[in-house]
Amino acid sequence: MENSSGKETTKVYFAGSIRGGRADAELYGQMIAHIKKTAVVLTEHIGDLSLSLLEDQRHDKEIYQQDTAWLRECDLVIAECTNPSLGVGYELAYAQNLGKPCHILYRRSQTSLSAMISGTDFFALHPYESPSQAFAIIDEILGESK
Repeated sequence: MENSSGKETTKVYFAGSIRGGRADAELYGQMIAHIKKTAVVLTEHIGDLSLSLLEDQRHDKEIYQQDTAWLRECDLVIAECTNPSLGVGYELAYAQNLGKPCHILYRRSQTSLSAMISGTDFFALHPYESPSQAFAIIDEILGESK
């Protein structure tokens, strides 16, 4: 996908908890809006505050097929992992298997990442405490991906 200047636009797969809990849904929406200033977000719906209700209307197989297609299409993954999620863990492993760069943001004061995430050098870990710190990290990630 090209932007108005003819350059390729980075395609981001944003991952955040859905069925594992939606406590950070508003923050996901803010992060997605920030990413969209310079990149395409394939998983924009993760920031939708009513997503858990929408999810119940779709079949799991359809969700799996769509999400794995987006993972194959994306240039990189940005995952907010403060709220533990089996689905996000699976998405990260899937992306790792594809060799996609994976950036994990998390609030260190509120969570302890799984050793399966923090124990590998493949994932780039980015602790933060405030949304403004997260946005600065995202800017750095997206600046490196161009």
